[in-house]
Amino acid sequence: MIDLDQFRDYIVEPTLEDLGLMSTSAVELVIGTALQESHLTYIKQLGNGPALGVCQMEPDTHDDIWDNFLRYRDVLSDAVLEIGGPDARELIGNLKYSVAMCRVHYRRVSNPLPQAGDLSGHAQYWKTYYNTELGSGTTQEYIENWRKAHG
Repeated sequence: MIDLDQFRDYIVEPTLEDLGLMSTSAVELVIGTALQESHLTYIKQLGNGPALGVCQMEPDTHDDIWDNFLRYRDVLSDAVLEIGGPDARELIGNLKYSVAMCRVHYRRVSNPLPQAGDLSGHAQYWKTYYNTELGSGTTQEYIENWRKAHG
């Protein structure tokens, strides 16, 4: 597993700052997503699944973000391009790009992020907007993975 403090300090926080989308809640949500999706360990979905990067984004989702969201937001798309992309395969080898696309995915949502420190709220937000009702992950898994990683 990637050291959690280093992941936060050197990958997540600087990336969110570069995007202009920094908040404590956003940091917590992106870290929670990575912990739930890849255990901060896997950069390609185990088995034959298509998900890529520490946030395990599917290429179709990645491409949809570029085609239907970033395409209409020049400042944000330029900030993302400074980090990487727009090829989904870059999610595998570029931690900052994986984090950036995860954060942008959540940015598409009109509902505000949960309050910082609201672990249950973050778990439900992840389930609703990232994993979706069709996904096999649960809010309880999210909470358990967060607690396990944070001791």
